[in-house]
Amino acid sequence: MKYYAVKFKIECAPELLQTARELLADDVVQAGFESFEDAEYGLVGYVQTELFNQSMLNEVIAPFAFVVPNVNISYTIEEIEPKNWNETWENAGFDPIFIGERCVIYDARRLETAPLSSFIAPLRIGIEAEMAFGTGTHETTRLMVAQLLDLDLTDKRVLDCGCGTGILGIAASKLGASEVVAYDIDEWSVKNTRHNAELNEVENLQVLHGDSRVLTHVSGVFDVVVANINRNILLADLPHFADVLSSSGQLLLSGFYQDGAHLLVAEAEKLGLHLQAETAENHWGCLRFGR
Repeated sequence: MKYYAVKFKIECAPELLQTARELLADDVVQAGFESFEDAEYGLVGYVQTELFNQSMLNEVIAPFAFVVPNVNISYTIEEIEPKNWNETWENAGFDPIFIGERCVIYDARRLETAPLSSFIAPLRIGIEAEMAFGTGTHETTRLMVAQLLDLDLTDKRVLDCGCGTGILGIAASKLGASEVVAYDIDEWSVKNTRHNAELNEVENLQVLHGDSRVLTHVSGVFDVVVANINRNILLADLPHFADVLSSSGQLLLSGFYQDGAHLLVAEAEKLGLHLQAETAENHWGCLRFGR
């Protein structure tokens, strides 16, 4: 999978820089961006080359001066060589992440320094991340796991859309799901999900390679559908999620900034899905819908 790194230079008053970063990231997801990192000069956005919509990018940037006073935004585009650009982070690993007293997500590579017996929580999930998103270090993953902890998943059929490391599907299985189907467009995420499922002794998780179109090859409906993907893809795939959701099913969404949640709520309402719960952490949002 090939990516562009788009470097946004944001010129504005210093006290407005962080606000400008957040608003810009929220807007440019419409052009296909899926992840961001702050830079001294502004923001770096990452987008798959085949999903990049430069005309849409220019459209959303054009009126930005009306949103943030006296701001000027310019950008440059660089193609990233196909490589594991998470390698440094993967090698460094991550510290155990606790979700209340109910769940701990730990780096399975670092058990020598933090033995499993030292983690006191009913739900324990070990992750070895390899070029895949989903360890609990990001707010959206924590928000989604917290939502799963609040549901009764006993004997439920669960769909994990854009599974990354497989953490949400693994959590669902450990919380009692009878079957979990997951998919991801990135082949390395499919492999990583399978590896982490085996690591956690989860045997009822099937992983497919592809986007939401793989659902045409999956029979039956799901009691719970989870998707932690960027807002642009969520909006496009909502009809597919609704099609495979059971009549009493629940849909969990995250991967977007909180101030963009109203767009997802409006689209879900058109599909007969009604908002049941909304949570947030550090401006990132999470929504739960039901029929």
